[in-house]
Amino acid sequence: MATQVHPSAFVSPKAKLGEGVIVGPCAVIEDDVVIGDGTKIDAFASIKQYTQMGKNNHVHSYAAVGGVPQDLKFHGEVSWLKIGDNNTIREFATLHRGTEDGGSETVVGSNNLLMAYTHVAHDCIVGSNIIMSNNATLAGHVHVADHAIIAGLSAVHQFVRIGNHSFVGGMTGIGQDLPPYMLATGNRGGVHGPNLVGLRRLKASREVIRALKNAYKLIWHSSTPRKEALEQLEYEFGNFTEVLEFVDFVRKSDRGILAAHSD
Repeated sequence: MATQVHPSAFVSPKAKLGEGVIVGPCAVIEDDVVIGDGTKIDAFASIKQYTQMGKNNHVHSYAAVGGVPQDLKFHGEVSWLKIGDNNTIREFATLHRGTEDGGSETVVGSNNLLMAYTHVAHDCIVGSNIIMSNNATLAGHVHVADHAIIAGLSAVHQFVRIGNHSFVGGMTGIGQDLPPYMLATGNRGGVHGPNLVGLRRLKASREVIRALKNAYKLIWHSSTPRKEALEQLEYEFGNFTEVLEFVDFVRKSDRGILAAHSD
């Protein structure tokens, strides 16, 4: 399929468009942009300088992809936004380039759904198969692991990590790390327990779910010191990769993990 560019669109001669790319009316594609095969850029969308995008993405109208960082330490240096394949970026979403302090790139993986008005700030590392619902926002340097879901109107503090297959409820503020397979909600987010819906979708066994429930109780609802609790989890449930992933995440947390949810 041939590339199609609407006559009213502005595409820089310094941009590179793959095969089958469709660019809608009044869309803007700036210098030094690379767009992979089969990608669709809808009317009035804006793809800013130093953006690389893989195949079969769909950027909806009025999204602003690759904007300069909202960071006072940024002074116009070259940095990048790198996006994988098969992502859907909905209306008015904003994704920003990296900064020198963060390695000069923001990275978004593949097969993600970023709904309307979502924000991915500078130097974020966003994995694959992630859903960010309307108005969910990531501050700078946030890491979101694969298969996480961040519900609408939620905000994640800079440098926080969101673990694999975790769930952030709507209107939740996340100020510390959320371990994999866990669910957090609340104005000041707290952990409720394992993400049971996500685990069932993952087709996790009853034994895995039971092990993660034990992990939740031991870490958040026991008097066992953290170091000993993690060692106990390894000893009792070390045959489950999900538990080992959980333990490793908690051990490596620089900001500390979220507290238990308090009603």
